[in-house]
Amino acid sequence: MEPPDPSTVRLDGPWTHHDVSANGIRLHVAEAGSGPMVLLLHGFAEFWWAWRHQLVSLADAGFRVVAADLRGYGDSDKPPRGYDAWTLAGDVTGLIRALGERRAHLVGHAWGGMLAWTAAALHPRFVTSVSVLGGAHPLAFRASVAGTVLRPKGRNQTRSFAHLFRFQVPMLPERRLVADDAALVGRLVRAWSGPQWTYTEDFTDTVGKFRQAILVPGVAHSALEYYRWAFRAQFRGEGRRFTEDVGMRVAVPVLQLHGEADSCVLPETARASAPWQGPHSRFEALPGIGHFPHLEDPERTDKAILDFLETQRREAAP
Repeated sequence: MEPPDPSTVRLDGPWTHHDVSANGIRLHVAEAGSGPMVLLLHGFAEFWWAWRHQLVSLADAGFRVVAADLRGYGDSDKPPRGYDAWTLAGDVTGLIRALGERRAHLVGHAWGGMLAWTAAALHPRFVTSVSVLGGAHPLAFRASVAGTVLRPKGRNQTRSFAHLFRFQVPMLPERRLVADDAALVGRLVRAWSGPQWTYTEDFTDTVGKFRQAILVPGVAHSALEYYRWAFRAQFRGEGRRFTEDVGMRVAVPVLQLHGEADSCVLPETARASAPWQGPHSRFEALPGIGHFPHLEDPERTDKAILDFLETQRREAAP
């Protein structure tokens, strides 16, 4: 069977698709609404469509909402390099500028959340606020993967993030990721999700689209490069420089929205991010929800994000 064309991710809906040149590459985005800009950044093995609910709800609330295919994903460019945190953060701020905005609210899931937090630390003048779903600050991750954040019964983030280590070897992880029409993507999404969503038609449809998107040529390799840089940088000088660059508390408010049943990014890891939150930040736990709040319970997720964004909008009003 022929691999899918990248354009197959341009699914129809109450949004428009277009390409944006930013930071030296072409990024595909879906956009809806007008008002202050909200930039949505997806996580591993997803693509822009993971934000389909938020594209509509945030646009209806008076925001300009942009959901991007990150570098290497969907119908965005898939260059062989550029999966380090500095370049990825540059993609985010470059996209904001290319779309004609001075600043944006950043909303990210998992890897997208870490990228949003990184962009706020490295390029603060472009970021109005940060919302992180199912994620944590990069340095909280580093500490927790080292085994310092434990759950009752002895479970720790190192074991929950074991796929990070399996992804380090060359070529074999790419083959496993796309084997049997990307069945591994389906198994990972199911394992990381809360129990209620996995028995729904929406889960089946979502997993099917994620599996199709990871089969687009170049996506599997690009997705794994995020993990490879994050791991290998810990043993190089660039890892120390990155720690210094993101080690300060960000200047903007941070919303952390986290499922209590998240088995990928443990709630304790997320809560350990508090030292890097900006002023007027908040942490909101979601009982019964796993790693994908924006998909598992979009109504509750959208309300939490909108409450947070409306607070920032009121405070910014003259």
